[in-house]
Amino acid sequence: MENMSITIYTRHGCPYCTKIKQVFEGKAYPYTEKKLVTDFSRDEFYNKFGQGATFPQVVYNGKHTGGCTETVRYLRENNLI
Repeated sequence: MENMSITIYTRHGCPYCTKIKQVFEGKAYPYTEKKLVTDFSRDEFYNKFGQGATFPQVVYNGKHTGGCTETVRYLRENNLI
């Protein structure tokens, strides 16, 4: 896939964060991981994705695709996995 841009917002110890990274790694899709505390604060996370947003959150080619389950559904619907 050319010009693919994937950013995954994660937090330490999150099993769904690990799972979505494995999905992208399994397809050899490059992604950028942004980690809570290291790369952003919880307030910045909630400002970007909304209060009550859970981890992970994925931005695929500039489109917010949601968490792990929503992102996998999006990828399947668009024949990307």
